[in-house]
Formats: sequence, C-alpha cells, structure tokens
Amino acid sequence: MPDPTASQLPSTARDGRLSYAIFQLARAHRGHAAAMLRALNLHPGQELLLMQLFDRDGQTQGELLERVGLDHSTVSKSLRRMQEAGLLTREPAPHDRRAMVVHLTDAGRALREPIADMWRTLEEISVRDLSPEQIDMFVACAHTVEKSVKEHSRQAPAG
Repeated sequence: MPDPTASQLPSTARDGRLSYAIFQLARAHRGHAAAMLRALNLHPGQELLLMQLFDRDGQTQGELLERVGLDHSTVSKSLRRMQEAGLLTREPAPHDRRAMVVHLTDAGRALREPIADMWRTLEEISVRDLSPEQIDMFVACAHTVEKSVKEHSRQAPAG
C-alpha cells in the first residue's frame, strides 16, 4: 500500500520512514497530552510520576527515576515543582538519610481520577479510527521497536 505522506517526507528521511513517522506521532501525541495536562495544572512527565505514586506511595526518588525512565534532573525538577504545588512531600528515608522518600498529599491523591480520565480520553482520540486488531498490532510493533532501540542503546559504545 503506498504511503500517502511520502510526498511530505523530507528527502533525507526517505530511508527512515518509520523513524520519521514515530517522531511525528510522538510529537503530535505529546503536544495534545501536554494541552490536556495544562488543564490539570501539570507539566508533561508529572502525571507519570503521580501514576507511579498512585500505585505505590512512599517510593524513593531513585525508584521513581527507574520506573518512569526519565533522566535524573527532569525527575528532580518535576518533584520539586510538584512539592511546591502541594501535590507531594519529600523527606529523608529512615534507612538512608541521603535517599528521599516521596509521598502524595491529599491534593496529589485527588488527581488520580482526573489523570485516569485524561489518559482514557487521549486513548479514545488516538484509536478512534483504528480497529481492535490494528490497536493490538500497533502496540506489539511499538514494543518491538522500543525493545530494539533500547538493546542497541545498551550495546552502543559510549563516546
């Protein structure tokens, strides 16, 4: 089946159609999600931290960092902003005073349903023109591409 967007593809990306499509998709999806998050007074990525805390409150910053896959400075900055907004607290861990334990406040816990609704709405928007089979195939392909990229990143020499 011919690609209807092939004529819009920059010539330097013609040998990377899938990668360019992923980039365009991620940018559009993230932009729409960011607008939805702004309505909740959140920045992109903050909802991912909150979702982890909804499932298990009282994690260390290190555990959150590992679970969300964001870099250290992004997580630290996000947690500081969220603490200033009254969504969570951070305190030294009893077992290791260097580790900070993160707990939701009542205001943070109150975002559970609005965030769940946001993700549900984003999903409905994203899949509205896809069949259940296409959704399953897309998710499987996305996981395969992600695994391949992560494996290559681990094998690539630093430098």
